[in-house]
Amino acid sequence: MSTVRVTGVLPGETSSDFSALSESLAKHGYAVVPGFLDREVGDALLEEAFTLWEDGEYRRAAIGRGDEQKVRAEIRSDHLLWLDEMALSPGQKRYWDRMESLRVALNRDLFLGLFDFEAHLACFPEGTRYRAHLDRHRDSEARTLSAIVYLNEGWRPEDGGSLRLYTDRELGVDGPWIDIVPEFGKLVIFLSAVFWHEVLPSSRDRHSITGWFRQRVEDLPLL
Repeated sequence: MSTVRVTGVLPGETSSDFSALSESLAKHGYAVVPGFLDREVGDALLEEAFTLWEDGEYRRAAIGRGDEQKVRAEIRSDHLLWLDEMALSPGQKRYWDRMESLRVALNRDLFLGLFDFEAHLACFPEGTRYRAHLDRHRDSEARTLSAIVYLNEGWRPEDGGSLRLYTDRELGVDGPWIDIVPEFGKLVIFLSAVFWHEVLPSSRDRHSITGWFRQRVEDLPLL
């Protein structure tokens, strides 16, 4: 288990030193960064998420792609709203810029060849979950790093909804895991094709913004 804490982040400011995060990715293949998203940006995103959710803008999440895409509530029961890079709100734009800074830093530190980013808002209504899975599609190796930022104010471990990350690359769901509480502003980032993970049921609606850094090349670097 490895938890990375980025230090020196002041209220309303954002640290651009991602060296500890890069080091954890290189060593473990994942990192957990409390306070990654500053308060102002997080508040804007959370307010927007609440409004969009209440307005019915989210859609039921599905599994698979293309003709094979299906809603399978027994596997995942969250709701999504994909972000459009060309039509971002001010809060979304600041989040996007933060992730772009991270992309540049990871390419510099780890030579990953990350070339673009995609993201969506997600809501897990009370009692819903997403069973263990990998984040890479069967027909594409583009997704390289999964990056989840949580938007849950005052979340407690007893509220449930933790991300269970299986940390042994070989054993997968048969190996050890860590449960990560989805606290406001926290980032979890990991190799999309390597780490099995699941979202456990919660006693509250659970909000996050999930993105993927993607590569042009087919080969995934083994960190």
